[in-house]
Amino acid sequence: MGIFKARKNKRFDYSPQYYKGEGNPYEIKHRFDEHRQTVGDDKGLLRKVRAALNDYKHNENRIANKRVLIIIAILIFVFLFIIDFDLSIFFSK
Repeated sequence: MGIFKARKNKRFDYSPQYYKGEGNPYEIKHRFDEHRQTVGDDKGLLRKVRAALNDYKHNENRIANKRVLIIIAILIFVFLFIIDFDLSIFFSK
C-alpha cells in the first residue's frame, strides 16, 4: 500500500440487455482522447511534461501555437508590471 499510488476503481462486467452496438455504452471518453498523447495511464510528472511539450511541438495548427506564446508573454509582462520589476537592467546605456 503506497502513499503516492492512486487507487484504481473497481470494474464490473455488466452488459446491457438490449444494446447491440460495438464497445461499451457506459464508457466515458473525451472526444479528443485519440488525438492526445498526454491522456492515458498514470505516468510520472517528467513524462507528462515531456509528452505535453511533444504534443505542443507536433501540433499542425501553428497559428494557435503563436497565439498561446503571445498570450503567455503578455501575462508575464503584466505580472512584472504588477510587482514593479525594473526592466532597465536588461538594456545597456
